[in-house]
Amino acid sequence: MPDTEIAPAQTGQHEPIPLRKLFEPVKVGPYDLRHRVVMAPLTRSRASRPGNIPSQLNACYYAQRASAALVISEATQVSMQGQGYAWTPGIHSREQIEGWRLVADAVHEAGGLMFMQLWHVGRISHPSLQPDEMLPVAPSAVRPQAEAFIENERGEGVLAPCVTPRALQVEEMPYLVRQYFRGARNAKAAGMDGVEVHGANGYLLDQFLLSGTNRRTDTYGGSSERRARLLFEVIEAVCEVWGPEKVGVRLSPLGTFNDMHDDYPEETFSYVIEKLSGYGLAYLHIVNPALAATADDVAFAERATRMNAMIRRTYRGVLMVAGGFDGSSAESWLEDGKADLIAFGRLFIANPDLPERFRSRAPLNAPDPSTFYGGGERGYTDYPSLAQERGDTPRSVIDGRWR
Repeated sequence: MPDTEIAPAQTGQHEPIPLRKLFEPVKVGPYDLRHRVVMAPLTRSRASRPGNIPSQLNACYYAQRASAALVISEATQVSMQGQGYAWTPGIHSREQIEGWRLVADAVHEAGGLMFMQLWHVGRISHPSLQPDEMLPVAPSAVRPQAEAFIENERGEGVLAPCVTPRALQVEEMPYLVRQYFRGARNAKAAGMDGVEVHGANGYLLDQFLLSGTNRRTDTYGGSSERRARLLFEVIEAVCEVWGPEKVGVRLSPLGTFNDMHDDYPEETFSYVIEKLSGYGLAYLHIVNPALAATADDVAFAERATRMNAMIRRTYRGVLMVAGGFDGSSAESWLEDGKADLIAFGRLFIANPDLPERFRSRAPLNAPDPSTFYGGGERGYTDYPSLAQERGDTPRSVIDGRWR
């Protein structure tokens, strides 16, 4: 399934240390954030169909979570070609723009700030999701040991093995960049406050970046610089629309999700992160490299620690880190200067008012994994806030609509 920021996270009655740093304000681009609790991008496969269009249900879901310092939207495909999972929203049609405007307006009405994550899955797809059932595209024709989430003939969501993709021709690269440019422009038309370029978790830009999936010998393959070329062309196109101060970038150093690996990740990511430092971005968003470690893999854990230290040392801007945090571990990372913002995934799924629960040391709801992908209100907009638990009149959900 997609990277729904579903990593082990702790729930409990109380946090053992004061959460002071977590609630200090911070400036991100032109925005003054009230605290440092960010809602991570979370694929939920609940766009309305046909058309993969956000609806009132999605607007309600995001508005419930608008107390995040920043809401980052679920991964949103920049074209039909960029889709790899059923019922995920796009930002390439007029109807999708209007649907996302519904969401943005609801978040703003609730006092929130929202960036849209721009996404192209590359090889992590299936012909049934592609225009005219064509092959998915990738830097090289390397079949992933991964699965796509497709809709079967009965309208049910099922997993299907990914196929061998078609290697992109060099002449197609401007068209790919144009897809992101159009997505960024459409996100602005939809009323978003900024965008995040998804360069992580084994999707298209990550596929170009890592040597395990990029076996090209042209100007988009070979050295770290050439493999990173498409990533930076996309970033520059998106910055042309928004200005760099309203653009974030997400990367996943040492990540193995979607059958990924790189021969020399320290070299690859030190080059990329040093170059990113010169762009003046809103933030750099890192998936914690330690997430790929196993309990008994001491060597990998040490490597992940060194990678995190290199990133913090190299990137001269606002650094956001996601992956497996609870309130205490987030506070520790912030206090130690390892990050400036912490993004929470599954805890935000089950706790729409997560910042308030952290602040008041309230118990945390446990998420229901069976409802992560697809479906309706159950496991989506029905997790209670503290106000609802106290019996106060809810301000957001009435018959599944934002009011």
